[in-house]
Amino acid sequence: MAATGSAGLPATVSEKQEFYQLLKNLINPSCMVRRQAEEIYENIPGLCKTTFLLDAVRNRRVGYEVRQMAAALLRRLLSSGFEEVYPNLPFDVQRDVKIELILAVKLETHASMRKKLCDIFAVLARNLIDENGTNHWPEGLKFLIDSIHSKNVVLWEVALHVFWHFPGIFGNQDRHDLDIIKRLLDQCIQDQEHPAIRTLSARAAAAFVLANENNIALFKDFSDLLPGILQAVNDSCYQDDDSVLESLVEIADTVPKYLGPYLEDTLQLSLKLCGDSRLSNLQRQLALEVIVTLSETATPMLKKHTNIIAQAVPHILAMMVELQDDEDWVNADEMEEDDFDSNAVAAESALDRLACGLGGKIVLPMTKEHIMQMLQSPDWKCRHAGLMALSAIGEGCHQQMEPILDETVNSVLLFLQDPHPRVRAAACTTLGQMATDFAPSFQKKFHETVIAALLRTMENQAAAESMPFLLECARSRGPEYISQMWKCICDPLIKAIGTEPDTDVLSEIMNSFAKSIEVMGDGCLNDEHLEELGGILKAKLEGHFKNQELRQVKRQEENYDQQVEMSLQDEDECDVYILTKVSDILHSLFSTYKEKILPWFEQLLPLIVNLICSSRPWPDRQWGLCIFDDIIEHCSPTSFKYVEYFRWPMLLNMRDNNPEVRQAAAYGLGVMAQFGGDDYRSLCSEAVPLLVKVIKCANSKTKKNVIATENCISAIGKILKFKPNCVNVDEVLPHWLSWLPLHEDKEEAIQTLSFLCDLIESNHPIVIGPNNSNLPKIVSIIAEGKINETINCEDPCAKRLANVVRQIKTSEELWLECISHLDDEQQEALLELLNFA
Repeated sequence: MAATGSAGLPATVSEKQEFYQLLKNLINPSCMVRRQAEEIYENIPGLCKTTFLLDAVRNRRVGYEVRQMAAALLRRLLSSGFEEVYPNLPFDVQRDVKIELILAVKLETHASMRKKLCDIFAVLARNLIDENGTNHWPEGLKFLIDSIHSKNVVLWEVALHVFWHFPGIFGNQDRHDLDIIKRLLDQCIQDQEHPAIRTLSARAAAAFVLANENNIALFKDFSDLLPGILQAVNDSCYQDDDSVLESLVEIADTVPKYLGPYLEDTLQLSLKLCGDSRLSNLQRQLALEVIVTLSETATPMLKKHTNIIAQAVPHILAMMVELQDDEDWVNADEMEEDDFDSNAVAAESALDRLACGLGGKIVLPMTKEHIMQMLQSPDWKCRHAGLMALSAIGEGCHQQMEPILDETVNSVLLFLQDPHPRVRAAACTTLGQMATDFAPSFQKKFHETVIAALLRTMENQAAAESMPFLLECARSRGPEYISQMWKCICDPLIKAIGTEPDTDVLSEIMNSFAKSIEVMGDGCLNDEHLEELGGILKAKLEGHFKNQELRQVKRQEENYDQQVEMSLQDEDECDVYILTKVSDILHSLFSTYKEKILPWFEQLLPLIVNLICSSRPWPDRQWGLCIFDDIIEHCSPTSFKYVEYFRWPMLLNMRDNNPEVRQAAAYGLGVMAQFGGDDYRSLCSEAVPLLVKVIKCANSKTKKNVIATENCISAIGKILKFKPNCVNVDEVLPHWLSWLPLHEDKEEAIQTLSFLCDLIESNHPIVIGPNNSNLPKIVSIIAEGKINETINCEDPCAKRLANVVRQIKTSEELWLECISHLDDEQQEALLELLNFA
């Protein structure tokens, strides 16, 4: 498949057919066939890929699914792989790609395929505008403008679709270009004959405004397009299209000043939509989101329209009530995702954000009467929603609620006896939230009463969930007081771990107990507590293994079928979830008690060792390794006495097919180096080649594998830093630097950046590179760390990284060389780091 004709098209019919078959194999249901096809595809040169894909996209005889795959691959090639592929194509091939793409868009008859081609068009156009804003595809721009001026509605859609996805296609926008853009949008947004054109033009107009968020003058010039956008919002909602409304939310969030001249119209429209039961829950949520977002981004403007906000409050509260369908509601997973997100999360969050954005003086008078009526309702759904609303507005209305705190808390306490379990749960949640929001007052008046009341409702997840917060709240009253509170809480929690039959409630109780240990610290459990807890955890682990054996027996019975298997898998998931909570409790004990807890732990050791046997299911091995990771991290160097239990499982599981298992093993190898002492030197040496092999694997950076891979990179960094005599530093360090930055695992990423600072500050010659050759790479690593929000400007590491950048800036020539490799987003990230760190 390497040969091509002079125009860049496939040289022979057989090569075309071979490539079409490859595309079919890429969508084959067989994993093995797909994997082989992917390997072949990755090895095809960029020139061939481009021309073959473009040919497949245009060839209607190869089948729609194949054309779809070709379009997806071509789009990816021209976006993520543009710099590697397109500039290296011969000039005539580049020209033909542009010509063929325009023809393909113009002649395509399948609407869905045409949209995909428009996306490819937009990607190519985006990449053909240089850093100075010069458009290097004027023929493409001319085609779009000519399309708008034609009488062909399909071509109008093409032009608007591209402009929507790439509003910067005009490049440098001088006065003439702005006039063209405005006429283009104005003409289409007023088209009464074709609703789809109005919708597309509204999307494109919104995209253009968002793309020019810093151009205040432009907003004045383009503000008269807003009525058309608002009309398109209204029309599209009733046509089951949310896209324009989504754009309006984004404008409210990003450029609220644009809405200024028509703010009341925007609010009135949003109010109308969020109250219209004919619309979907998602549409009503989005309409509500416009109002709520403006309360945060345009507070001064919105305070002039509090009458409209007041009208929105009943809609918010009504949405919260609509979450509950009937008395049998037990699990959010059984509901439509749309319902759950729209009503529960959005409405509750909306109240919280309104209260914080506009302040209690405005919001509490709007909400108090409504909430009180809901709390007094005979309908449990209203009572539940009223409690959640009370919890949501607490922080924003703090000062205004202080005078009525006694009345409010006493009212909520009554709901702990409500006949409906969800109302009792909401009361627990509300009390926990109020303990945080009103900490000083709450401690003085209600702390003991509330804890006693919650302990009586320990069958409730929310009651258990509140305990650590109440303990933290009590801390300010001194060690004696918090100790007394813990005595009241500890015994019931331990007993509940041993007796609670409901998995969901049990998991929350175990989680609460683990967090409470971390709040209370070393010495919080006496010998009787530890003895009882040890027996309970031992029983949980033994039950875990017994249940697995029983499930295997059921798989051999005559009545075994797919339905039975699904039930067994559900049981297995519940067991594994409880196993994770056992791990959480052990983590809290190890992190709090350190090596002092090891004699107690040894009663569980055989069971934990059993978890990491090679014959166990992968979740057992993952969580067993995590427990040993905690022992190594928090109990070193004493942990070495258990090394023969976990040495080979840790090394062997570096090759496991499951990334979660590899991650647990890699993390353990890293903390061995960091905390393990000299006894771990040989094990660290053995670990390095295994870690490198995982990192260099072809699919190591896929979404599924990247977290495990980043833990491997971090582990090598820890070995280089803490056990440098276990490895050839000069050989490994350049590789380690080439693997940076880490993107996904924020905790490991910041540790890696801290080590990078150590190396730079010591002027390590390998890291700096001959003649400072590695500094551009280092600067890009720092920029990416800021973009990915790994670097928090208040963190000490951020200040060190900012100082590195400042030091480089002292040499103008070196600085220009470094930033020449960065895009605009990376340069802005560095500027923000320098300004705030």
